[in-house]
Amino acid sequence: MTDPDWTQPDMEPNFRDQDDTERIEYMVKRIEAKLRDYEVYDFPMHQVRALNIFFDLSQEVRRREMFYAICMALPRILLGLESNIYILEDEDTFVLAGCSTGRCGRTTTRTWDHEFSHSSVLSGEHLFIPIQSNPEYNDMLPFIPPHNILGVFEIHPCGSLPKHKRLFLEKFINRIGFQLHHRIIRARNREHISFIKSLVQDIGHNVIVPNMYFKLYFNRLKRQIEQLHLTTSDILTLMAECGTQECAADGNRLARITAGIEAQYQEIYSHYETTSMFLETLLRRRHFEEGRYVLDKREVNLSQTVMTPLIERFRQRFEERGIEINYSLGGAPDQVIRLIMDRGLISQVFDNLFSNALKYTENATLPDGRRGKFISYGWQILKDYFAPDMPGIRMWVSSTGNPLELKNSMEVFKPGFRADNVAHKSGTGRGLYFVRQVVELHGGQVGYSHTDSSNEFYFILPFEQA
Repeated sequence: MTDPDWTQPDMEPNFRDQDDTERIEYMVKRIEAKLRDYEVYDFPMHQVRALNIFFDLSQEVRRREMFYAICMALPRILLGLESNIYILEDEDTFVLAGCSTGRCGRTTTRTWDHEFSHSSVLSGEHLFIPIQSNPEYNDMLPFIPPHNILGVFEIHPCGSLPKHKRLFLEKFINRIGFQLHHRIIRARNREHISFIKSLVQDIGHNVIVPNMYFKLYFNRLKRQIEQLHLTTSDILTLMAECGTQECAADGNRLARITAGIEAQYQEIYSHYETTSMFLETLLRRRHFEEGRYVLDKREVNLSQTVMTPLIERFRQRFEERGIEINYSLGGAPDQVIRLIMDRGLISQVFDNLFSNALKYTENATLPDGRRGKFISYGWQILKDYFAPDMPGIRMWVSSTGNPLELKNSMEVFKPGFRADNVAHKSGTGRGLYFVRQVVELHGGQVGYSHTDSSNEFYFILPFEQA
């Protein structure tokens, strides 16, 4: 016998872009269909109450063993039946999880066979009913259960069990399946949270603290370079006294080597400072504790502490790609801007925008007639943008190239989105989604615009000052 109500449910409709009316109408139809189903079932009142009792008690207990005890106790009370519960441990193996008699004489492990299948089976006095999962949430399980089955509920003696009581058992075990599914998910989530808490402590101990020692090493290296400059100066004086052309050439070569070491040190140290800030910002303990990005807002000098280090970080890579920073596309004003924001996260917003510019900038002709690959960046204060006396600051990065092929300009900020005309470039589609998350967390907005020869990604933040 099959359960007339048990069919794989349709995927839940996506009403995100609709108003509440459609959602309510959909649920009204589902409720009406359920009412008709229960009229067909015509369960006696004590069975209906048993389903309600199962739901109530399931909310009271936490441990899985107690949940199994509830599942096995109800068939015994209502129908005088004993039962065993088998749970699918992997794609092929069922493990005995509980038995109502307390003395399980059954095999502790089973595999798929004529009794353990995707449909109910009566074998002698034993009725085997599959415990169905909720297909909507299968992706949250340790593995995708074959046939959407989490386990098997074995009930006995059922050789002479009336069809109507068997239907009740199938409906009851359907409810067990959905409850069990969510219990497994909750257990996994608890394990996940416990792991994250442990991971955060390990990150602090094994990553953040050791990284701080690099600053000590850089300071030692800087002192050595200062000594090298002093020694080089002394050697140049001696070589000048030597008076020969060879001495002068050797002295100049030594000076160039010393200057080159100094320049390499400054470049490496600049990258270290930026990378350390990104590392400490992304791995901030409160992000993990609260399950979201948490802002650490302070007043910063936009040009000096955010833009200048980033431009230096990208300058060589831009030069290697033949990309020139040019303000014909719109440029950064000269005035000093101080505003309150999370410096680490906003720096990574610009880092993502510059990384995209590095990958996607193409040759184009500027308004002044020059042709090549160009980028620019800048900002502009917008008076009363968010409300009267609540200005905004619009910041952007522009680069030359063909406009993105988009149906909606906000598509590009969705997770995993790649425009068709740049899909051949490497990328994950996560960078602009990260930009959107951080900007919206600041209470701001993101956007994309283009001309025939350039693309501009911008964001607008509340212009907060101390």
